[in-house]
Amino acid sequence: MTDARLNSLSPLDGRYADKCADLASIFSEAALIGYRVRVEACWFRQLAASGHFPALGALPAPLSSRLDALVSGVDESAVKRVKEIERETNHDVKAVEYFVREQLAASGARPAQLEFVHFACTSEDINNLSYALMLADARGSVLLPLIVKVAARLAVLAHDHAATAMLSRTHGQPASPTTLGKEAANYVARFRRAAASLGRVELLGKFNGAVGNFNAHCAAGTNIDWRAESRSFVMGLGLVPNEYTTQIEPHDWIAEYCDTLARADTVLIDLCRDLWGYVSLGYFRQQPGAGEVGSSTMPHKVNPIDFENAEGNAGLANAMLRHFAEKLPVSRWQRDLSDSTVLRNLGVALGHSVLAWRSVLRGLDRIEPDSARMAAELNVHWEVLAEAIQTVMRANGVAGAYEKLKEFTRGRSIGASELAAFVAGLGLPRDAQRRLESLTPSSYTGLAEALARAV
Repeated sequence: MTDARLNSLSPLDGRYADKCADLASIFSEAALIGYRVRVEACWFRQLAASGHFPALGALPAPLSSRLDALVSGVDESAVKRVKEIERETNHDVKAVEYFVREQLAASGARPAQLEFVHFACTSEDINNLSYALMLADARGSVLLPLIVKVAARLAVLAHDHAATAMLSRTHGQPASPTTLGKEAANYVARFRRAAASLGRVELLGKFNGAVGNFNAHCAAGTNIDWRAESRSFVMGLGLVPNEYTTQIEPHDWIAEYCDTLARADTVLIDLCRDLWGYVSLGYFRQQPGAGEVGSSTMPHKVNPIDFENAEGNAGLANAMLRHFAEKLPVSRWQRDLSDSTVLRNLGVALGHSVLAWRSVLRGLDRIEPDSARMAAELNVHWEVLAEAIQTVMRANGVAGAYEKLKEFTRGRSIGASELAAFVAGLGLPRDAQRRLESLTPSSYTGLAEALARAV
């Protein structure tokens, strides 16, 4: 680990930097500059293509090529130049504007053409689209693939162990049996819904000037359909136009995005706690890494650290995501600046979320079900068949079925022979009695296997 990482304030940039590198390429300061340059260049190109302004005119080939390059991305030297300009302007977006003007001037743009860089824009026209593009890229290239990968890994577990019976626990107490595969399938379904919900969040963008009314646009060109130009521009970036805004896009969609991701993280926390518990019960064996130490003093230990790490990081992510969802849609009058520093931390929240999902994947790869342990535990809890017996009794018209089973089983250890004797004395029809006599805790799993295989 480099000295820079060892001395980082945030563990995302230090201890966990390698695990968050893909997000850093989307949410870093350098990345934000790149997105801003892209928006500025795209807007200049659209104005030139519109033909509305004779002063802008047709773009020569070198200028068009340079615009294409700016849209594609910026390198480290470009980022450094933007930061140099910002030290003079003390304004980050204005620094991007001046950088783009420099680049176009070097490619042959005339002074009159350069005036159309950042034309009729407020800083938030550039910023809101840049952050929307960031969140779009993070969702498509990092978040959704991770959620889908966790669901797919659990689907394999569901299919492979669809018939592996295990004791359920409701309120922490022995309950009607299930299968390991069905319990995994429950999470597969939840994660698939979570991924679908996150994918449905519309990513909005505004491009309508200082207070959202196209004031400057109308002053510069009264015969231009600026609403159509704005819609075309925003949609060209792959975003959904929002025409009803103040100076800032109101961030309602970002709140929805954050809420939806937080709900997915919450399901992940639930999974982590369940897996942690199953490891504790011995339902899973953990595979330690070579040379890995579980405890500094107890050599035998293999701790479920991946699930613990995931739970902690998901909780950190959600604390921030919930704050974003509550804070970002609130702005005084036409604009205040309290959203700016919050938006800059979107990558931090998503970084902790990504760490959580990756930790779970690592944890899932290191556990192996212990079917014998699950079967052995089921075999000492024959009382869990009480539900089946009293339900069959009810179906055959035996009065007081629940109460009879409650008296027979509650607070007692019941074995196979005792239960068989109880069933034999119920006076049930022969086919019903045979059905109950053939039932064991391991076979009393209902449709769990079929449900697990269907996921």
